[in-house]
Amino acid sequence: MSLAIWVPIAFGAVLLAFGRDEHARGVRWVALVGSIVSFLVTVPLFTRFQNGTAAMQFVEKTGWISRFNVNYHLGVDGLSLWLVLLTSFITVIVVISAWEVITERVNQYMGAFLILSGLMIGVFAALDGVLFYVFFEATLIPMYLIIGIWGGPNKIYAAFKFFLYTLLGSLLMLVALIYLYNKSGGSFDILSWHKLPLGSTAQTFLFFAFFAAFAVKVPMWPVHTWLPDVHVEAPTGGSAVLAAIMLKLGAYGFLRFSMPIAPDASHEWAWLMIALSLIAVIYVGLVALVQQDMKKLVAYSSVAHMGFVTLGFFIFNELGVSGGIVQMIAHGFVSGAMFLGIGVLYDRVHSRQIADYGGVVNTMPKFAAFALLFAMANCGLPGTAGFVGEWMVILGAVKANFWIGLGAATALIFGAAYTLWMYKRVYLGPVGNDHVKELSDINSREFLMLALLAIAVLWMGLFPKPFTDAMDASVTELLRHVAVSKLPS
Repeated sequence: MSLAIWVPIAFGAVLLAFGRDEHARGVRWVALVGSIVSFLVTVPLFTRFQNGTAAMQFVEKTGWISRFNVNYHLGVDGLSLWLVLLTSFITVIVVISAWEVITERVNQYMGAFLILSGLMIGVFAALDGVLFYVFFEATLIPMYLIIGIWGGPNKIYAAFKFFLYTLLGSLLMLVALIYLYNKSGGSFDILSWHKLPLGSTAQTFLFFAFFAAFAVKVPMWPVHTWLPDVHVEAPTGGSAVLAAIMLKLGAYGFLRFSMPIAPDASHEWAWLMIALSLIAVIYVGLVALVQQDMKKLVAYSSVAHMGFVTLGFFIFNELGVSGGIVQMIAHGFVSGAMFLGIGVLYDRVHSRQIADYGGVVNTMPKFAAFALLFAMANCGLPGTAGFVGEWMVILGAVKANFWIGLGAATALIFGAAYTLWMYKRVYLGPVGNDHVKELSDINSREFLMLALLAIAVLWMGLFPKPFTDAMDASVTELLRHVAVSKLPS
């Protein structure tokens, strides 16, 4: 477990310390080797993972700050296993995507992504409150630099907006962690907090303190406004990691903190979470429909798809919660692929405006085929990763309340509308202009990057059982936990 966190951070630190632009080729190879080794280190977590138990596995615990009973405490269960693997996989793809595109400060760019990868895996593996908070906040620093240094014309504004939004939300979480430390008699052990009896007022306070941190990160409506600005300005790799993994830190927080620590408040305020999720799914889907910038369209699409995740969690049945987790993983593959695809076009034309394209299929047939697969996955086509989670959440929602299920299902129509309309205007029809006429199809590096993502999207869509089997026991245990009142008798 420690290797999964510290191997990418170590490679990133080496790149920052010794890499120079005159040795850019060597830097790229070191980054690629580092990302592949980091991915291979996480594979045994899957191969040796025991299904059918909700207990934490691969647990490591050692003292860290003994005076305050803070421990270096790590472990994974069915809720976090696939998020760790997703993080290490996407990091490999992002390193490949930046191979020719990034020409200045290559060591800093690659180093920032490798360090960010280790920190995000730390968030998913941390079982100590302080350790979780340190990793959770530390992820802001590399991403802030990635946006602020390699971003677009308004990169400083976007970087500040990203940093301030997410930092301010997290400060209330820190207050909640300190409250739980005092209430539990001086322990930062997250699993022991799950068993802590708490009054109604305390649970409500904790629920909204965690909500402030995690809703901004997901992001939920109406605190989603930072995301489109950041996506538009971030470099392609930054957008891919932000959409594929960083948004999941917030959703994961609801599973690990809000629901098990404050189960009564979670039930009491579930109507609010469901309402906000449905607004994200329907209203933000309509907003995506009118976007002229491809990155903005996919950014709003991310908000809508993450709405399915939070909706699934707060209908409190196995189909819904499992569907929400599956949707997190699927969205990681699909949104990452969508942003990297936009990056392929941007590298050639230097425009993200839909109106500047048209008929791309005539000059880039291989790329258009990949783009069609990812567009269909974004719509939720059966047989692709995008279908499985959304279908499970809709089934779970119908089971809980028919009208909630109907509201969620309408989002599939909007998702298909904005995705396919974008595909039609960008790829189909006659060649739109001279820029499109001069486009060259994807090279072997881009083909490899998109093929790996296509395999992941189809594998998850056609064979979802390994994903659901790993999480079943943990989801059942979480729901059993949430069903029991923690109010003092």
